[in-house]
Amino acid sequence: MTPEALVDIFREALAVIVMIVSAIVLPGLGIGLIVAVFQAATSINEQTLSFLPRLLVTLFALMFLGHWLIEIMMDFFVEMVNRIPQVVG
Repeated sequence: MTPEALVDIFREALAVIVMIVSAIVLPGLGIGLIVAVFQAATSINEQTLSFLPRLLVTLFALMFLGHWLIEIMMDFFVEMVNRIPQVVG
């Protein structure tokens, strides 16, 4: 196995990780920003007001995007299993 092949595999794995994590985290980040602006405008300093909407949006993102995320992970896994002969040999 050449170092270039290992770097390609590592790059693809990082791309899959970034795609999966961003699909889960970015909606919560957006809602957190909206709630923070609302709290700053109304001078409400309640911690649960910022936590609960982010939690719900993250759970909804997992619920609606879960099938797509699992499909991406499975495609990557199948590709890695198919590359085993190239990597070992």
